[in-house]
Amino acid sequence: MSETRQRRIVIGDVHGHYEGLMTLLEAIAPTSNDQVYFLGDLIDRGPHSYHVVNFVKQNNYPCLLGNHEQMLLNILTQKNVPPPAMQAWLYSGGQATLSSYQTSTVPQDHLDWFQALPTYLDLGDIWLTHAGLNPNMPLAEQTADQFCWIRDEFHGIEKPYFPDKLIIVGHTITFTLPNVTPGKLAEGRGWLDIDTGAYHPRSGWLTGLDITNQLIYQVNVFQDSVRTLALEDGVVTVEPSQIKARRHPQRA
Repeated sequence: MSETRQRRIVIGDVHGHYEGLMTLLEAIAPTSNDQVYFLGDLIDRGPHSYHVVNFVKQNNYPCLLGNHEQMLLNILTQKNVPPPAMQAWLYSGGQATLSSYQTSTVPQDHLDWFQALPTYLDLGDIWLTHAGLNPNMPLAEQTADQFCWIRDEFHGIEKPYFPDKLIIVGHTITFTLPNVTPGKLAEGRGWLDIDTGAYHPRSGWLTGLDITNQLIYQVNVFQDSVRTLALEDGVVTVEPSQIKARRHPQRA
């Protein structure tokens, strides 16, 4: 597995696992010439959301808006939030995020940073977004509701949305897709999902994808183990018909 420089590297959903992220980046060893992108969901569920956000923010790494950042903004920037909405966010990992800040709220500079996060990034041959997009809608009509939250409708797409771009996403843990085991990436018609469930007890794998060299870097946040795979060895193909047959409740 030979490597070239000036790599494009995409990091999946970190969910507050700062130490795992540091171990992953140590394995990837990005240089100042490399481009490192984060797919969102830096926060919630894991123990160190503050440190993850601070690290990404201070290093000026491009990062996308995830549904968990959107939930935080909806709760902390609005007045008179209904108690059920507040409890739903806290249950979905918000309590862990607030605890990591060691205050009752999130500082304004972090809120401003969250609000400025884009919902997608077009890298030419690669198109990054947190969750996906609606295959039945023009791109210009889609909003954060699609880019941050969509699941089955996107994964069940019959043909690539873009004829010349691969869509790389996180959001949906890959092992929740048909026939995908924990730690494996999932691919479909024109998309690749790299959220391998860092926070989830069935997995623990946090993934970084070196697009340039077609390498998968992974650290298991529970076992403190690191591995590197060729992309071709770490991906499971998911057929659209399998997605359409699924019926299950969606988690945030």
